Amino acid sequence: MKRALLLAAVAALVTAACGGDNGGSSSPVTLTLITHDSFAYTTDVLAQFTAETGIKVDVPQGAGDAGTVLNKAILTKGKPEGDVLWGVDNTLLSRAVTSGAFEPYESKALASVPATFRDLAPGHELTPVDYGDVCVNVDKAWFASKGVPMPQSLDELRQPAYKDTLVVQNPATSSPGLVFLLATIAQYGPDGWQAYWKDLRANGVKVDDGWTQAYTTDFSGSSGKGAYPLVVSYGSSPPVEVVGVDPLPAEAPTGVLAASCFRQVEFVGVLEGTKHAKEAGQFIDFLLSKAFQEDMPLNMYVYPVIPDAALPELFTKFAVVPPTSLSLPPQDIADNRDHWIDEWTNVVLR
Repeated sequence: MKRALLLAAVAALVTAACGGDNGGSSSPVTLTLITHDSFAYTTDVLAQFTAETGIKVDVPQGAGDAGTVLNKAILTKGKPEGDVLWGVDNTLLSRAVTSGAFEPYESKALASVPATFRDLAPGHELTPVDYGDVCVNVDKAWFASKGVPMPQSLDELRQPAYKDTLVVQNPATSSPGLVFLLATIAQYGPDGWQAYWKDLRANGVKVDDGWTQAYTTDFSGSSGKGAYPLVVSYGSSPPVEVVGVDPLPAEAPTGVLAASCFRQVEFVGVLEGTKHAKEAGQFIDFLLSKAFQEDMPLNMYVYPVIPDAALPELFTKFAVVPPTSLSLPPQDIADNRDHWIDEWTNVVLR
């Protein structure tokens, strides 16, 4: 009897040990990836991760813009609705890092990421995965038909020649809208940007709540054929306008005002309180693999942070990477973001 009880106890210990990180269960782990609305991927690429690791990935419908997604992660800190969060950018970075909503993870793939991105989150609370530039986009045909030169600087947008030509997004409700506000602060300084926006308001700037309305409806150079030939979008937006065109044209029908560009970097992080931290780390490693990095450009129109990831022809031929980008220190953004948005609202909307 004692021997039988001893054998049963040993068997129970062996079973518990074999359960590993899955809470005593041998069933495969399923990670939940929380994302913003613009996240997109090729199904076969994520299937490759599952084939390599046995870890499944569930990607629910996007939970809003980047700010909304981060706010929810902070509110559910310690009891997250998922395991990994994609989409915190450098405008929200300091808030995300200090929130305690992320569990530090240093990916073994970070050695391949340039220090300019890697050093933004030295504590590894978040991992850089992509970058791009928010810039004013230009409808070339509109300007050619009107005999008006395309603008070459932010300052020119104040001039009468560009009255009623620019549509932007509200920085309180839109990530590119916030980034463009930061671009004007970087350009004109904390005491000069308000006057710039007063001039834009007097010159007929239109404000939409989000990028979709501004770009696909009000911008004259895209599907909506709207009334505004200038729109805040991305340096990687011109390739969108030639997708499916055969043969490819010599140039895209839309251009980029390079002097307006502000660099945006996106991050991914392990959510504090996940029961699958080890598997979440493996997934972040995969997001920095060439397979996933090379899948991003034509799905999300962003650039990979891994320098040796190959770019598609649409990017190398039509996207714009300015020689220099406007920027602000992340801590300055964290300290002043809400105040700047309130000031902008008073100047532009009231």
